[in-house]
Amino acid sequence: MSQELMIFPWQHAVWAGLIAQRKTLPHAMLLRGPAGIGKLQFAQALSKALLCQQPQADGHACGVCASCGWFAQGSHPDFRLLAPEQDQADEDAPAPAKPTTKKTQISVAQVRELGGFLELSSHHNDGVRIALICPAEGLNVASANALLKMLEEPPPGVVFLLVAHQPQRLLPTITSRCRKVDMPVPDMQGALSWLNGQGVDQAEVRLAYAGGSPMAARDQAEGSKPLELILAQLARGAGADAYSLATMLNALGMAEAMRVLQKWLYDLLACRFAVQARYHILHNAALQALAKSVDLAQMLELQRKLDDAYRSATHPLNNELQLESLMLQYVQLFSAKTRT
Repeated sequence: MSQELMIFPWQHAVWAGLIAQRKTLPHAMLLRGPAGIGKLQFAQALSKALLCQQPQADGHACGVCASCGWFAQGSHPDFRLLAPEQDQADEDAPAPAKPTTKKTQISVAQVRELGGFLELSSHHNDGVRIALICPAEGLNVASANALLKMLEEPPPGVVFLLVAHQPQRLLPTITSRCRKVDMPVPDMQGALSWLNGQGVDQAEVRLAYAGGSPMAARDQAEGSKPLELILAQLARGAGADAYSLATMLNALGMAEAMRVLQKWLYDLLACRFAVQARYHILHNAALQALAKSVDLAQMLELQRKLDDAYRSATHPLNNELQLESLMLQYVQLFSAKTRT
């Protein structure tokens, strides 16, 4: 089994329970839990195991049969993964003038193509076919309704695995047709142990920023430089360069930019009421200093605007202009004495 498809220590009990029922699994399962706890990796490992021709005693895929070979190559005839389409940038190319487009929705065309896959018979006479959808909340109204028809009348031998970070965004009719599997969140010690084993530096700091999600903490460590520059600017308060901030945030994509700003304002508000920062433990001193001069009413208004911007992050708006406006409001939160 490849490193990418290993389940995590905090998932062993859930794995054992599902593997014990592999012959009687429901036609649809909803794996739900916060982002960054390894739900997709678990779903992929489970898919590979269910398709394996000679699984191991612990239920994991053997890694050597023809089925495992196809899965590793991304060409298994009985497996489909539905995820938001994304335009990938060339990592070796110079940074583009505008950020690449990252789609957040699963289109109805993708679901209809899945329907064609479901009409086919399994490659093995006694085998299963698996449709993995992640994140399930990426389904829009049209694609969700198209999937609902498949869930209402599932073809024999098909297992739907839906992975959701925000299951409350799913249609209730879809949720009701799935067995709910609550994916465990590791405790602090378990998450830190795993991150240290992965060679992540400043594991405690990164885990705090990721809100306790170890996978998000690891990913943040792999691309932390842009975030560090953004946080350094935010820490300047009224002395921050709003236009540089807007450009750097825009490069993250609107949804991620809003998450960065929401976390910063959350900690700023906490420090305003003499509470320690939750996410930015390395910037706690700077946040405590900024909190002394912040205009509370203006900060709450800015929080409201960030929430609105996050909800409309996928709309075709001029994001950089919107970010410039938000960052100009940010620097105005602080009294003149903090200007540098």
